[in-house]
Amino acid sequence: MAQGSVLFVEYPRCSTCRKAKKWLDEHEVAYVDRHIVEQNPSADELRAWIVASDLPVRRFFNTSGKRYRELGMKDRFAAGITEDECIALLAEDGMLVKRPVVVGEGFCLVGFNEEQWAGRLLG
Repeated sequence: MAQGSVLFVEYPRCSTCRKAKKWLDEHEVAYVDRHIVEQNPSADELRAWIVASDLPVRRFFNTSGKRYRELGMKDRFAAGITEDECIALLAEDGMLVKRPVVVGEGFCLVGFNEEQWAGRLLG
């Protein structure tokens, strides 16, 4: 990753990702683009991102996705799926990961929230 840039992990056909990418471009935020399906995050990356985000692992799941429903994730969370099991599932299938994800030095933002992004990336 280039000095001073962030990692932007996206699914190009996702409308929220396109909106987020446009926002990055408009605000001249330097980023390295990564297609989440072609380069799925590894378990080690996901662990680091979870720590950097200060969010529970369940917030990394794309709850509106088809794969989430197919795997019955809502019921699996209710039954007490472990963080390691969640990370293994996320590392297997990029479509399970909530996107976009922005990773920078000491932080990770999941999903697109303009106010949150501005506070972290422009401040």
